[in-house]
Amino acid sequence: MNRLIPIILLSSQVFFAQNIAQKLDVATKNLLSSPAAYSANLSVYVADESGNFVYEYQGNQGLSTASTQKIFTAAAALETLGKNYQYTTTALYSGTISGGSLSGNLLISSNGDPTLGSWRYDNYKPENFREKLIGALKQKGISKISGDLIIDDSYFDSQKVPGGWPWNDMGNYYGAGVWGVNWRENQFDISMNGKVMKGINIDLPNVKWINEVKTDSTSDQSIVFTAPYSEVAMINGSLPTKSSTVSGATPNPPLSLGSEIQKWLKESGIELKGKVTSVSMQKINGESVTATPKNNILLEYQSPTLDKIIFWFLRKSINFYGETLIKTLGKEKKNEGSFDAGISYLKDFWKSRGINPTMINFADGSGLSPQNYVSARAEVQSLLWSRKQPWFNKFYNGFPTQGNGMKIKSGTMKDTKSYAGYHTAKDGKKYVFAIIINNYQNGDIDQVLFKVLNVLK
Repeated sequence: MNRLIPIILLSSQVFFAQNIAQKLDVATKNLLSSPAAYSANLSVYVADESGNFVYEYQGNQGLSTASTQKIFTAAAALETLGKNYQYTTTALYSGTISGGSLSGNLLISSNGDPTLGSWRYDNYKPENFREKLIGALKQKGISKISGDLIIDDSYFDSQKVPGGWPWNDMGNYYGAGVWGVNWRENQFDISMNGKVMKGINIDLPNVKWINEVKTDSTSDQSIVFTAPYSEVAMINGSLPTKSSTVSGATPNPPLSLGSEIQKWLKESGIELKGKVTSVSMQKINGESVTATPKNNILLEYQSPTLDKIIFWFLRKSINFYGETLIKTLGKEKKNEGSFDAGISYLKDFWKSRGINPTMINFADGSGLSPQNYVSARAEVQSLLWSRKQPWFNKFYNGFPTQGNGMKIKSGTMKDTKSYAGYHTAKDGKKYVFAIIINNYQNGDIDQVLFKVLNVLK
């Protein structure tokens, strides 16, 4: 009689899986039969916690993922760099110090810290960096700098945004580029009073504005246009007549940081005789590039650990973090701080974890590029692998809770929506899933996809 028990249990599990699969199939077909899905493309894949197949619809089909792309970047970074990895920003000087005077240059270099000056982390805000930097200068007794303030932003290559990013995304805060030295997440905030620009929270050296904003909207429908190194920026679209804040992508973060440090020096009674510049600007202007000394270190300022960066990367879907991580992976593993090197490494990483490379056609690390094509099955495979890793809890903690109460990573672009994650049903069954839809028109995409995902609840 005891021999029958495993057979009965197995039969009940198979029946249960079939029942869930049937419900998922009904919900998926209802989605596809809606008028708004007439020309839509859909990829769905569901497995249990052990990786056993539960359900799929076009599971191998590559689609634009939007921000669920971030699960690939986050997991690869945690595994490759380690959860305790930290970026370092260094203050150095050239020349000599005598009688309170630095006869030389003050230099700031970094290996691309994306959190430098961020507002998200306690003890890592702009004022914390200011305190450490000014304290280091005063500890050396420096009250006068005869040379220049130079931001050495040469750690990564010169391409600041991935190829394929749309022009109307690049100037907005979520389209910020990546420099070797970043500042305040390469974001600036404009205080608007209707269509009048009242002020910007940081210096944007040499930037001139074209303002074509209209006030015929009840919500923020504005778009900011900037580009790396550009000295012309534009804001258009529409805003409410009341006061609001619009955020954009800083066109030259090293110079913005340099301008802010210049103010700190003046406020602290430290005289800077020379100009503010960066290694990039020296190259652009055809000047001799200043060599950053290896010694003469004033300050080594470390970032929060990677697990904390990954939390915000996933929770707030910060594209800038994803592209910085891509360049960091390229630099660490291929000795080339470029998007091409980082994307190449990311593809190799997941191929070596058993994902068919035709299902992971990455174009960036954040999902902002419409040239990304990834299948739901590939996303599930990456989630299953991540679940087995010692850093998994740090990874999963970043997943936000969605409108249907499930803790899932989401992705959103024009006519694109995706969800990927883990869920434990009321009966204790654990599922790993992904759903991606492209070209869904004129409907509430979230609620439509929730009807499929809620079957797993």
